[in-house]
Amino acid sequence: MITLDDYGFGPNSGNRLVEAKDPSPVGAVAALETFYYAYNHRDIDVMAAVWSHQELVQLNNPIGGMLRGGAEAVALYRGIFASGLHHEITFTEAVTYNHTTSVLFVGREFGNYSINGQALEPLEIRATRLFTYETAIGRWVQLHHHRSIEDPDALRSYQNALTRR
Repeated sequence: MITLDDYGFGPNSGNRLVEAKDPSPVGAVAALETFYYAYNHRDIDVMAAVWSHQELVQLNNPIGGMLRGGAEAVALYRGIFASGLHHEITFTEAVTYNHTTSVLFVGREFGNYSINGQALEPLEIRATRLFTYETAIGRWVQLHHHRSIEDPDALRSYQNALTRR
């Protein structure tokens, strides 16, 4: 089933790891919301729980480039959280592709970021996230993540914010 959804998962998202144990697509949505909870609240333990720890998990984004492995994805977020870069991001305008054991979320992230308390800068990002139900651990986890910033000036500013810290 394919649906158009306005999740609105952002700074007010909750930690729904317990609900992510539901093997239905409802559990996948709970895992997605939990990712945005961890991201907006800089909670590395919850972030680690959201990612699969398989070696071929992949993360592609403007900060980390292309990384493989759940541990590598978590290490990137650990560095972001420790960097002084603060995000307030909301995931919305998503097309959700529900399959038996996987759910793909393709949408947009809107929000802002600041570095070391400086002025807020707007962010608009295209985001794709793939979750699967891992029976060995009994919950939904993220397998793949891709983010892109289409505006070249915004992308440059975002990348420069990290190098100026």
